[in-house]
Amino acid sequence: MRIPQAMAGSAVFFIAAPCVVAGLVPWLLTDRYRLTLSTVPGFVPAGSILIFAAIALLVHSFARFALEGLGTPAPALAGVTSTSQGHV
Repeated sequence: MRIPQAMAGSAVFFIAAPCVVAGLVPWLLTDRYRLTLSTVPGFVPAGSILIFAAIALLVHSFARFALEGLGTPAPALAGVTSTSQGHV
């Protein structure tokens, strides 16, 4: 798989899998969109820092997978060489 195709596949899978399954669905299921974020001082900034750190790590891992592994983490779009070492 070529790098532009791998990057496109990784971008689509990044939106489809972690962002929807781990973010949007639980948020909608728990009705948290109607409530205030927190009444405890410091929880919102601390939570925001943790969320941004997790997003940075996730973006980094997806980028490395596409650039070094020449593949995408999406099971349906995985190429022949789907790991960074070139082994299946």
